[in-house]
Amino acid sequence: MRTSAEYLSDLMKLKANVYVGGKTVGRDDPRIMPGIRVMSTTFDWAQGPDWEDLMTATSPLTGGRVNRFTCPPRNPYDLMQKQKMIRLLAQRAGGCIQRCMGYDALIALSIATKEMDDKYGTEYNRRFTNYLKYYQERDLTAACAQTDMKGDRTKRPSEQSDPDAYVHVVEVRNDGIVVRGAKISITMVAYADEIIVIPTRAMRESDKDYAVAFAIPADWDGVRLITRPVWVRERKELGAPLAEYGVSDSVVVFDNTFIPKERVFMCKEWEFGRRLALLFADSHRHSYTGCKPAVSDILCGVTALVAEANNIEGIAHVRQKLSEFAGGGELSYAAGIASALFGERTSSGTFFPNATYVNVGRRLMGETIYHEYNILTEIAGGLLVTLPFEEDFFAEPTKQDLDKYIKRNPKLSSEEQHRIWRLVESVGASAMTSWYQIAGVHGGGSPIMETITLNAEYDYESKKDIAKYLAGISKELDQSKYLKEKPTF
Repeated sequence: MRTSAEYLSDLMKLKANVYVGGKTVGRDDPRIMPGIRVMSTTFDWAQGPDWEDLMTATSPLTGGRVNRFTCPPRNPYDLMQKQKMIRLLAQRAGGCIQRCMGYDALIALSIATKEMDDKYGTEYNRRFTNYLKYYQERDLTAACAQTDMKGDRTKRPSEQSDPDAYVHVVEVRNDGIVVRGAKISITMVAYADEIIVIPTRAMRESDKDYAVAFAIPADWDGVRLITRPVWVRERKELGAPLAEYGVSDSVVVFDNTFIPKERVFMCKEWEFGRRLALLFADSHRHSYTGCKPAVSDILCGVTALVAEANNIEGIAHVRQKLSEFAGGGELSYAAGIASALFGERTSSGTFFPNATYVNVGRRLMGETIYHEYNILTEIAGGLLVTLPFEEDFFAEPTKQDLDKYIKRNPKLSSEEQHRIWRLVESVGASAMTSWYQIAGVHGGGSPIMETITLNAEYDYESKKDIAKYLAGISKELDQSKYLKEKPTF
C-alpha cells in the first residue's frame, strides 16, 4: 500500500491537464492542495496498526492486504467496515472523504460487468478483474465521472440537438473506442490517479452510443479537467486541522478521446445503462450513510461547542436542538447497518447493500441538511458572519479589545473562544459551507432521486395486503416472504 507521500509524488508526475481560472495549473497548485490533504488521510490511516482492520481488507485477487477503498465488499462485515471507515475518516477531515467515489464505481462495475457477460457473452468482467488487480496492487485512487452535462432535460441523450450533451462512443476500433462529451460536478478528479466513467441514466436502444463505461489515467490524452477548488479562509496564526482541508470539482471534457479495449467495460449495451447507474448510486448512498452522519457529528459538535462558548449549553431548548442531530445522523447510520445485514451476494461475489435501506438513509439526510445548519445558526447567533478578521486578534490596539469582548463563558480563555468562533465561521459561513449544503442535497442523488428509486423498488402492494386484511376484505395475510427473510451474517 502507498503512503501519502508516495501518492503525492505520483500525482506530481501526471501531465498538466488541470485548468483553474483560465490557466493550466500543476497538481501542486495551492488551491488544489486542500483536497489532496483530504485524500492523503486515506493513506495515512491505513498504515497504523490500530486502524488496520478498518482500513484494509484481504484481496481475493492478490491474496494480500490492500486498502479497503480498492476492494469490493464480500460480506456484510465488509460493508459495515466500509461505512464505519468513511464516518471516522470524515470526522477527521471535517467532512467528505472523497475517495468513496472511485470505490463505489469499482463495486458497481464488479457486478454489472459479470451480469453483462452472463447475458451477452462479453468479456467485460475479465477486463475489469484485470484492471481491479492492477488498481489494488498500486493502491490507486479514482474519480467516478457519472453526471453528464445533459443539455435539454426534456430530451433523451439521442434526442439532444448537441450529441455531446452526454458522453458517447463516436468510433469503435479493433483496439478500442473513441469517445466525446463531458461530465460535470466531478469531485476530486484533479487529484485522482484514474477516471472511471459510467452512464448516468437508463437508456433506450436509440441511446446505445451513450451506454459506455471505461477507466483511464487522469492525465490521459484528450482529457481536460476544468476545475473549481473550494477551501476555507487561510489561517495566519490559529492553525487548525479543518483549515487544512478542502475539495475540488471539475468539468471533465473528453475530446475525441481514445480508450484502449482492455479499459472498456461497457460499449453500447444500452439495456444495462440503468442497472450500472443504479448500482453506483445505491453503493454511493451506502457510503453516504457513513459520511452524512459524520457531517451531522461535526455540526452537532460545533453547535454544542458554540453553545458552551455562549454559556447556554445547559438551557433546555438548546439541549432539545442538539438532540435533533442525533435523531438524523444515527437513524441514517442505522439504515446503513440494516442495508448490510439485509444485503445480497451478487453473481460476481460482491456483496451489495439493501437498496431500500440505503435510499431511506440517504434521503433522510438530504432532507435535513439545511435544518441542521439552521440549528447551528440559531445557537451561534450573528457573530457567525460578523467575526473580525484573524489579524485583528493579534494586532494592537484591537488585540486587547477583542481578547476582552470575545469572552462570554468565564471558564474559557480568550484564545479558546476565538478558536471556537473561527471554527464556527469555517463550518457555518464559508465557501465550504455552501459546498456541503448543496452536496448534502444533491451528492449521490437528491432526495427526489431516492424517492424515484423507492417508488420503483418498494413493495407497496404488500402494504395494501395488510390494510385489506385489517379491513376484512382479505381473509388471509401472507407474511411468508418476511418470515423467510433473515440477516445475512
